[in-house]
Amino acid sequence: MLRIAVPNKGTLSAPAAQMLRDAGYRQRTDPKDLVCRDEDNTVEFFYLRPRDIATYVGSGDLDLGITGRDLLVDSGVPAEELLDLGFGGATFRWASPSGTLGSESEIGGRRIATAYPGVVERYLAERDLKADVVRLDGAVENAVRLGVADLIADVVETGRTLRQAGLETFGEPLLRSSAILIGRNDRSEARTAQLIRRLQGVLVARSYVMLAYDVRADLLENATALTPGIESPTVSPLHREGWVAVQAMVRRAEAHRIMDELYELGARAILVTDISNCRL
Repeated sequence: MLRIAVPNKGTLSAPAAQMLRDAGYRQRTDPKDLVCRDEDNTVEFFYLRPRDIATYVGSGDLDLGITGRDLLVDSGVPAEELLDLGFGGATFRWASPSGTLGSESEIGGRRIATAYPGVVERYLAERDLKADVVRLDGAVENAVRLGVADLIADVVETGRTLRQAGLETFGEPLLRSSAILIGRNDRSEARTAQLIRRLQGVLVARSYVMLAYDVRADLLENATALTPGIESPTVSPLHREGWVAVQAMVRRAEAHRIMDELYELGARAILVTDISNCRL
C-alpha cells in the first residue's frame, strides 16, 4: 500500500484531510485515530505532527506526505516538493526594532532569533551571509526586547504582534510557504501518479466553475471569445432556430464578470455550476 503522512493537528490538518476526501480517499472519522487504511485505493494514511512528516518521508519510512514548504526546508531532509496544494499560505519575513535595519545585506554578523533555523540557515548560505542563528520554539517577537537577538525571522500575517513588540518588517520575504505534497528524490513515479492527478483535479475544480448559457448563433463567435474553455467550448443547437447552447469551464474568480459581459452581449439563461472534481 502507498503510505502517506497527513498532519494530525494544526492549521494544515483539516484542509489536508478534506482535500484527500475530495480526491476520493477515505479519511479518519475519529481525530484520535493514528492510522486510516483505504483498501479500495490501496493507500494507508498516517496522522503525524506536521513538523515530523518531512523526516518520515525523507528517511523512506513513508512514501509521501502533506506538510508545509517551510517545514520541508527547515528539516533539510532528502525529500522534494511534488505539488503545491494551494492552502496554508504563510510568509516568512525579517523584523527588527523600528528604524534599525533596512535590507537583508545588513543582517550579516547579527543574532537572528527564529523557530525555523533551517529556513534561515539556507537563506544565509545561499547568499554567503554569516550570522548567529538563535533557535526558539515560539514567541520569537520577545527575543529582541529580552536581549537574545538583534532581529527575528518569523511568519508574518497582519504584523500586529510585531508592532506590539516594537518591531517592523524589512527587505524581501525569506520564504513564501504553503501546504505541499512531498516525496523522496528516488520515488517511483508510477506509485504517486494517480494521487497527484486526483489532487490536481481537486485544485482545478476549486479554481474553475462550469458556465452554461444560450446565445444567438450569429453572436456565437463573440460569446465564445469570452468563454474559450480549456480545449474549446461545447456548442449544441437549440430547438429554437438560430440559437445555440454553450458550456465552458471558466475561472471561478472571473465568473461574475464573464456573466455580466455575456448578458450585455445578448446571452440568456446563464448558469454557473460548481465542479467537484475533474481530469484535464
